[in-house]
Amino acid sequence: MDSKVGKIHSIKPCALNNGPGARYTVFLEGCNLHCSFCNTPDSWSAEKGKEYTLEALFEDMQNYESTLRLSNGGVTFSGGEPLLQPDFVLSFFMLCKKNNIHTALATSGSILNDSVNVLLEWTDLVILDIKGFNKSFYKESVGCDLDTILSFLDYTQQINKRLWVRYVVIPGITDNPEEVSALSKHLANFKNLERIELIPFQKNCEYKWHEADREYTLQEIPAPSERELLKVLEIFYHNHLRVFIL
Repeated sequence: MDSKVGKIHSIKPCALNNGPGARYTVFLEGCNLHCSFCNTPDSWSAEKGKEYTLEALFEDMQNYESTLRLSNGGVTFSGGEPLLQPDFVLSFFMLCKKNNIHTALATSGSILNDSVNVLLEWTDLVILDIKGFNKSFYKESVGCDLDTILSFLDYTQQINKRLWVRYVVIPGITDNPEEVSALSKHLANFKNLERIELIPFQKNCEYKWHEADREYTLQEIPAPSERELLKVLEIFYHNHLRVFIL
């Protein structure tokens, strides 16, 4: 696709919890994964979405620029998977940097190539969504190899890129103490990691699966209790990591 045109699923002009401050958050269309707990399955298809030119999107962002600056916020690209449209995101981030606007990339880390490497040079903060620490789970419930994600993680440290990690807590699936402990110990080696954000599993996206004519397999899974969340938090905290519950 032309680097001056992007396929966009939706925009949240002044979203919180997508990086520091208020964020002009752009959710791009298309995803190469099929996470069983995805809250935006309607963004998977690259054939859908609205096309925006680079200029039109930047002009819309400027309507909220004063709010972004006052809150020490900026721009976040998410998805879907933003790494499927690296040239468009790169062009937008280059405009942002010329205007001293903070840039963040929320990604699964499932793609690492020359285009992504260049994009990361213009990215101030990577928000990496790690789904778990089990290779079988990644293969079956996410749709890629865990080793690919770990290679992306390694690369962020290699280039000393500011990093936040997100982790969805799903009772009976991603809260296994041994796996969480293994992930925690692994992440403790990354000096560029600033914080971990725990996201409680919620089923408020179930209707989107039905609307997208996809089978939702987690309808019997409850949201985690406060106690379950704190157990996961304590494991990360035990390894001297800064942990927050969103």
